[in-house]
Amino acid sequence: MSNLTSMPNIAKTLESKLETIGITSSEELKALGSKEAFLRLKNEDDSVCINMLYALEGAIQGIRWHNLEDKIKKDLKEFFNGLK
Repeated sequence: MSNLTSMPNIAKTLESKLETIGITSSEELKALGSKEAFLRLKNEDDSVCINMLYALEGAIQGIRWHNLEDKIKKDLKEFFNGLK
């Protein structure tokens, strides 16, 4: 199993938050997906922001979140805005 901090965008703080919701490896994060992982994080901490959602998706894709395709960012933004 791979360490979460070996993924782009995942520092110790986010790794710790993911571990509190039961995600302890990159494989688990990839299997769950960014949206579901984000929903679980939001249930624990309502102050999570869209950048965390972008970070999760970027980590899954193996890229910095700043480099996500515009289409993907738009989809994630619509998802995030639908949660309010």
